[in-house]
Amino acid sequence: MKPFRNYSLSEYTRVLSLKVPAPGGGSAAAVTAALGAALLSMVANYSLGKTSSRANEQKIKASLKTSERLRKRFLALVDLDARAYLNVVKTRKAAPAKRNAARRKAREVPLEACKLCYKAVQLAPTLVRYGNKYLVSDVKVALELLLAAFNSAKLNVEINQ
Repeated sequence: MKPFRNYSLSEYTRVLSLKVPAPGGGSAAAVTAALGAALLSMVANYSLGKTSSRANEQKIKASLKTSERLRKRFLALVDLDARAYLNVVKTRKAAPAKRNAARRKAREVPLEACKLCYKAVQLAPTLVRYGNKYLVSDVKVALELLLAAFNSAKLNVEINQ
């Protein structure tokens, strides 16, 4: 089976809708975060070459580099979350130590997503201040997506306690 991150949007949402354990909410949260990071990258890409100074251009380039690194990691988390949850399902009748280890891993993935969402949100002020002024609404949409992803991932951390 190919990684979920390589599915088309149509394929992924179809599989997400099926009566299967994974992908589920954690994976969907990671996709949502990847969309938020991608929007930040789009704003940075549109803004390159249009800033008022070399220093501002460097800030936009740094934001782009970070948003792209985060976008790629969020996509990796799509599959890591699904794999971690499938392991929880597989160990439901296993010894307590094995079950607890699976649940611990299932907490680690969404916890990482929360931390990365926080890092992504920190890019917004630079993009609003130095980026293309016509794309402020895209930065705001990115923030909404990242907030939704953060809250969703946080729920998964809490559920897997």
